[in-house]
Amino acid sequence: MPQLSDIVVQNEKETRGGFGEGIYEAGKRNPKVVALTADLAGSLKLGPFIKDFPERFVQVGIAEANMMGIAAGLTIGGYIPYTTTFANFSTGRVYDQIRQSIAYSHKNVKICASHAGLTLGEDGATHQILEDIGLMKMLPGMTVIVPCDFNQTKAATMAIAEYEGPVYLRFGRPKWPNFTAEDGSDFVIGKAQLLAEGTDVSIFACGHLVWKTIEAARALQAEGISAEVINIHTIKPLDSEAIIASISKTGCAVTAEEHNVLGGLGDSVAQVAARNKPVPIEFVGTNDTFGESGKPADLLKKYGLDTPNIVAAAKKAIARK
Repeated sequence: MPQLSDIVVQNEKETRGGFGEGIYEAGKRNPKVVALTADLAGSLKLGPFIKDFPERFVQVGIAEANMMGIAAGLTIGGYIPYTTTFANFSTGRVYDQIRQSIAYSHKNVKICASHAGLTLGEDGATHQILEDIGLMKMLPGMTVIVPCDFNQTKAATMAIAEYEGPVYLRFGRPKWPNFTAEDGSDFVIGKAQLLAEGTDVSIFACGHLVWKTIEAARALQAEGISAEVINIHTIKPLDSEAIIASISKTGCAVTAEEHNVLGGLGDSVAQVAARNKPVPIEFVGTNDTFGESGKPADLLKKYGLDTPNIVAAAKKAIARK
């Protein structure tokens, strides 16, 4: 069974870079894959795709609502459109268009959102959306995926091309430890990833905070506390069976996410626990607040999303058993 010692960092890479490589591979495999962007082709690493498939690239400009409408229309012709911009502009700015033209109509649009969360850094609160997981998971029929590193983002980007229905794919800006399987074999939509077995506390995380959770689990291990680490890369559909199995064994849980504790991963895990196996749960995330400009590491520390915060949450959850 997987252990913390099995997790090895290969390098540090931007998750958005994984998206760029993933959409290029998806484009090579499927001539129906189309990339659209709202003036952010460089930030979304679309260069190779544009170079080799210029006829399948649409530069919409700073007109995100129009981009969603065009994408919805392209699906009628059998195309698989990937919309690309920052997470704030992929969701909050165009929620009406997503709800009406994509979710309600169940269009096969892949909404790909970079620069999510506090680790966006210096661009500040207006760009650091911390509500998008909640917004998107509430839409009927919307699949929500938050991969943890470069390799997993690449795998997810390729996988959604073969997945029927609207998808929200959320990833980040900075370089981050890259530790999942290079070939993407450990990624399956809707299937949680058990990274390390444990017996004292279950820690469920997504996105950049998966790595912070691994760091926390190692710190806990040094104190004789056994943490089970599970990467919930697919927020919806949620792998309820994996959650129930883990909390049934450990008797308590922590959730960790780069998102508001209201409406995110933690709420989803808590619902599963409340309905099936009530246990003490602690939540690591932002607490009903906007972010601010700053370096990613400093922001995670200030807003309580760093490794020591996960360690403290785990100890608190264990004490409540």
